[in-house]
Amino acid sequence: MRSFDPVSLRLFVAVCEEGNIAAAAQREAIVPSAVSKRLAQMESEAGVRLFERGRRGVTITAAGEALWRYARESLQMLDRIKSDLGAFAQGVQGQVRVFGSKSALAQFLPNDIGRFAKMYRDVRVSLEEREIWEVVRGVEEGRADIGVCWDAVDFRDLTLFPYHRDHLAVVVPEGHPLASRDSVAFIETLDYEHVEILARSILQQRQRSAAGAAGKQLIHRIQVSTVDAAYRIVAAGLAVAIVPGEEARAVQQALGLTVIRLTDSWARRQFVISVRNRGLSLPASLLVENLRDAAGAANIEPRARPMSAVGLPSDVR
Repeated sequence: MRSFDPVSLRLFVAVCEEGNIAAAAQREAIVPSAVSKRLAQMESEAGVRLFERGRRGVTITAAGEALWRYARESLQMLDRIKSDLGAFAQGVQGQVRVFGSKSALAQFLPNDIGRFAKMYRDVRVSLEEREIWEVVRGVEEGRADIGVCWDAVDFRDLTLFPYHRDHLAVVVPEGHPLASRDSVAFIETLDYEHVEILARSILQQRQRSAAGAAGKQLIHRIQVSTVDAAYRIVAAGLAVAIVPGEEARAVQQALGLTVIRLTDSWARRQFVISVRNRGLSLPASLLVENLRDAAGAANIEPRARPMSAVGLPSDVR
């Protein structure tokens, strides 16, 4: 279909995302009449309506929804080709895009990728911090080659491999009634006011569920957007906080905190490496293998298909 060229597909995606031809035209720096003409040519060649046009904008039809998905995938592939060829022109032998959750980046992912980067200096790794749901969606949509996050969400059709584990803990200030304990059940922390860390909504949901199951209420005194801010609230003696234990121990001496292990089963978290099952580039396959090795994942049964099913070359398995 000659009308389905990259320029037309980009304009089509822009209209889908903006819901308005004029807004899409402004975004793509082109006149609205040119956008309308491109869309009309696409509809004519496809033989179906892609949009229903109204006074306030456009509504995507079922056919338009299908094309939107294919157009997005095609444009991402073209962008990747351009990026990878540019990398070769600069003497770099590949590029891997990684989305990681906040906890993964705060604890182990940067060091593991750093070791890989030293081994494969001709591979460029792009690492971005995202919310868990964004990690999953980014891998699904091809914006990331690899995703790393807690396995607390639905990964749908992605292939998963075990990565590191961590253990949640409660942090309290020195002198707190719980400070002398080595471990504690979450229900025992409910007698004290907590810090609510808004950036970790899934963890907050787990805590509310556990409190409700115990017939108690989780009382939040202060809301913050980062874990670092939560540590300082705790250090000031204003509340306690539930955080990854390994992460908290790195700062406990500097801030005068006490880190107490939670005994609840849900406090033990498994992180996973997620990839699409349509195949990986050689650099991405090598990075997945290195991440699994760094976590000792070779001794754990994979939760999905073996890596060969997603395109890992036999010579690096």
